[in-house]
Amino acid sequence: MAWFASNDERRARLGARHGLAAPVETALEAARAVTGLHSSDPATVYLSVRARTAAASPADISSALYEERSLVRIYGMRRTLWVVDRETHPLVEHSSTARLRAPQRRRLEKMVEDSGIAEDGQTWLRAALERTERVVVEEGPILARDLGERAPTEKLMFHNRRGELIGATRASTRVLTLLALESRVIRADPVGTWVSSQYRWSGMEQWLGGPIPSMAAGRARAELLRRWLGRFGPATEIDMRWWTGWTAAQTRRALVEIGAVEVDLPEGPGYVNADDAEAVPPAEPWAALLPSLDPTVMGWKERGWYLGDHAGRLFDRNGNAGPTVWVDGRVVGGWGQRKTGEVAYGLLEDVGAERAAAVEAEAARLQDWLGDVVVTPRFATPFDKALRS
Repeated sequence: MAWFASNDERRARLGARHGLAAPVETALEAARAVTGLHSSDPATVYLSVRARTAAASPADISSALYEERSLVRIYGMRRTLWVVDRETHPLVEHSSTARLRAPQRRRLEKMVEDSGIAEDGQTWLRAALERTERVVVEEGPILARDLGERAPTEKLMFHNRRGELIGATRASTRVLTLLALESRVIRADPVGTWVSSQYRWSGMEQWLGGPIPSMAAGRARAELLRRWLGRFGPATEIDMRWWTGWTAAQTRRALVEIGAVEVDLPEGPGYVNADDAEAVPPAEPWAALLPSLDPTVMGWKERGWYLGDHAGRLFDRNGNAGPTVWVDGRVVGGWGQRKTGEVAYGLLEDVGAERAAAVEAEAARLQDWLGDVVVTPRFATPFDKALRS
């Protein structure tokens, strides 16, 4: 029988399970607390881990990514860059990444033909992929710009049939992106600091020390959904389909396979894992400053129960979240850094003196952690722009 999960119940789960009400120890644990970390903006990974750990430094996080390689940066759900742990990687690979490849390959073949690079886009692209992969495997980790004459896509630019330039991206970058979607290459270590988005490339198997374990797509979807529901449940089917990018049929089959239990939410039916259908105790009071695109704020499609009516100020027009201030499972404001490096924040509602003091303390902790590093979110929001100015 379905039980009622109030918004307070969902907020208590969010705080406890996402490493926000009580910190976890390592970057690996922080990633597992939210199934995966958004990585479209490289700084998000570091700031998301910082918000969930007591003492992890940028060097600690870099070590997990590039030395221990317990975390890997891959294309996954909704063709988005994610950082996930090594156990979750095969689940993402077979449930989500694999289904992106054919349409992206066809698109690139058409771009080759429309640009006049080759009449037969399929044959040209196959050769370009093979040659680029060979250079990366033999000489990587390597920057795209260093592929040079060994991978002849470096100096080519794509145009549409009218001769108009498609962005400013070289063909080599798009070829590398497709190779990454096909799990043949992977983004390795960055050039510069932890906020850099310029990565070297390595062969996937070289970087991982072996092939990605094989798995049936249905099994991968079921296990990934089970893990995600353990962190984000109760969640609606709309939430699940949005986060995964799967079809309704794929999502429902996965729900049946894991034996998910239906619960009543204020907005309608939701689901939890079968062993998770009991209320949880309230979490201790907490405050957090989460970065743009943090996996918690981006974790659900239906966000009213934690976001209230603040979306217009804290999200951009494309639905990307900016930096947010949280108190006890609710978004109550936003934050940003001024050019001087000062962390500034603003509250959009009254949280009381005690919670306001907790937010101030968290802002001071973030300031100390950042040191002299200034982070500018890749996706600017109205509130963030106002704070930074």
